[in-house]
Amino acid sequence: MRARPLLGAFGAALLLSAGCGIPASSDVRVDGKAGTATEAGSSNGRSSEPPSRTASGSDNAAFVRNFLSAAAGEPDRAYERVKAFIAPEHRPRLQDKKGSEVALTVVRLGETVFTFNSDSTTTVKITVQQIGVLRTNGTLAPPVATETQYEFRLRSGGLGGVGSDERAGQYLLDPPNVLLLSDVALQQYYQDESIYFWNSDRTRLVPDQRYLPYAVPDERRVNEVVRWLVGGPSDWLRPGVVGLPDGTELINNATGANNRWEVNLDMSGDDQSRVDQVITQLAWSLGDLPGELELKIRNNSQPVQDLDERRKAQQLYPVREEPQRYGVYEGAIRPLDFAGEPSGAVPLTPELNRAIVSAGLARGVDRVLAALVVTSGKDRQRLAVGAGSDTVAALGRSAGEYASIGRPVWLRTADTRPAQGLVVADGRLYRFDEAARMSQVPLNLPAPDVTAVASALDGQRIALIAGGRLYVAALNLDGSGSGLSIGPPRALVTSLTNLSAVDWIGEDRLVVAGSAGQPAIYEISVDGALETPLRTDVGAKVNHLTAYPTNRSVRVPTGAYMYEANKVAYRSSPFERIAPEQVRDVPTPPAGVRPSNPSAPFFLY
Repeated sequence: MRARPLLGAFGAALLLSAGCGIPASSDVRVDGKAGTATEAGSSNGRSSEPPSRTASGSDNAAFVRNFLSAAAGEPDRAYERVKAFIAPEHRPRLQDKKGSEVALTVVRLGETVFTFNSDSTTTVKITVQQIGVLRTNGTLAPPVATETQYEFRLRSGGLGGVGSDERAGQYLLDPPNVLLLSDVALQQYYQDESIYFWNSDRTRLVPDQRYLPYAVPDERRVNEVVRWLVGGPSDWLRPGVVGLPDGTELINNATGANNRWEVNLDMSGDDQSRVDQVITQLAWSLGDLPGELELKIRNNSQPVQDLDERRKAQQLYPVREEPQRYGVYEGAIRPLDFAGEPSGAVPLTPELNRAIVSAGLARGVDRVLAALVVTSGKDRQRLAVGAGSDTVAALGRSAGEYASIGRPVWLRTADTRPAQGLVVADGRLYRFDEAARMSQVPLNLPAPDVTAVASALDGQRIALIAGGRLYVAALNLDGSGSGLSIGPPRALVTSLTNLSAVDWIGEDRLVVAGSAGQPAIYEISVDGALETPLRTDVGAKVNHLTAYPTNRSVRVPTGAYMYEANKVAYRSSPFERIAPEQVRDVPTPPAGVRPSNPSAPFFLY
């Protein structure tokens, strides 16, 4: 299985407080966000089991961190682990659930306030941001709870509940009636996995993010992944993909040893091509697991498959060339030159390469695609679209004019069907085709004002910023390439505010621009659970953002992105301003004339 580290952002803050109705004799301490929980056992350098109740001794802050980790691990023992932290007389207050009803309430921890009471207990108030519900099938569903604060008490585990016996530790009183799990614990005790489902016309595999406890033994990992596939896709992804045939069940458990794995399915139908697709689906869903796979259908063995060879033969994404960087310079698309990176020609005829504001170029299976935002009269813009085998020589133009058009994005396909894309114009989302015909896409959102759209490398998932919130949604593409529908968007929780731009930087990662007290760029998981700052000193609002997503077919460069803020363009890896001298095919300006700044950078791949 893949052992990819999860990403997250942690911080710490100290706040001094007075008043609040607290007796003068009380000692109030406020902690910031929790740090890494105290280590328990580890597997391959990773913690597999959360710490025990007594591991923190009499340290209140460590106890709270460990309590917010206790539910992590295999679900059937979650209540047992959490109740070990709770005083025996208060354990009935946490009502047990069984089987698939076990769910963990995942929160992002803010301030923690400790108030020391006269009865030798300590009142704890934690401020949280609700992130989601971790289910037994490894999915993180949208949050159900609405609480922004939880309150409970601590007492010594020593005789009589007093003192600070380090060996006896502490107990928790008045527990919340939910299994709480911090985002820190989610990344420490779980491995994120991508399993894959075929899109609606079975031409492309689409990733679905899951979480697997590190406590699950290696020999059971294959079994868990197969059960996830049998159970079907995540709710938000379901409109754009298909699961295994109805009624498919796992016969016994998947087994394996010495790099040979056996999976036995009760699956309807005798379509060999469908069976072959299931093998490909399994090969990619098992991550980087080496060895051989023997798939049985109702105890009838299929030819044994080498997992690595199957993945090489059936690539996830048709990316055949390294990405090339471009930008807009004085109204024309120009290549950007950086040491060690390829730099190609502009795939537009010179007469078309003018009056351009921003652009989205993509390499299809058999042609290059261009979607350009061009000026059209005073303060108006149109969308210009075209395609060509190597160079675009003709452009169609949208019938309508708009005050503002965002960065257009293409929906990548694995075949030669007509291409289509998405673009935001005057706050509404539009679909466009190769002839620049635009049609508004309806969105069932509380606030329909859309400011940004981005398409994943698989072409079946999009990210949106609408009404200041971040969303992801699945696409169902018409097989003829003439239309699409968007599944119900899922809102993602993030600590960023004032969101302005988004793109995909990985299979299950987004790069998002917003504010964290000041303009910043974060990396955020596709379910919103995990976030890490990439730039916290941007200095101005980001109005344009583009990334080259890492993927499991072409793995370099790793998460490169570019953006524009305050009319200046920047790149990552390394972080630096994109200077005029890095724009190719531009004559040197006359002496005393200041060169223009490149703008609207983008990748072609």
